[in-house]
Amino acid sequence: MLTVYKYPFSIADDFKMSFPKGVRLLCVQTQQEKPCLWALVDPDVKPTVVVKFHLAGTGHPINIPAQNLSYLDTFQMYDGSLVFHLFIINDGTNPNIEKGEIK
Repeated sequence: MLTVYKYPFSIADDFKMSFPKGVRLLCVQTQQEKPCLWALVDPDVKPTVVVKFHLAGTGHPINIPAQNLSYLDTFQMYDGSLVFHLFIINDGTNPNIEKGEIK
């Protein structure tokens, strides 16, 4: 049965997260000033996929080629004082990504 899950993460330039295979990434927002990614998953699916992400603050350099990045979402913290942009890293090691769904 499909369920929306919340995946909190820490502020870091690059990080990885595991999801059930077939996950659909929905959005990124903060909850109580902590960044979270919401995803549509089937929790009964046992094979998992590991996805690599890059997080960039507005005005900060990104040292990954543009063709290796897929934009996911933008979120703000501390009443808009900090604005971050989350990308999926497509460097050939991530699973296939199509329109927010990871296969």
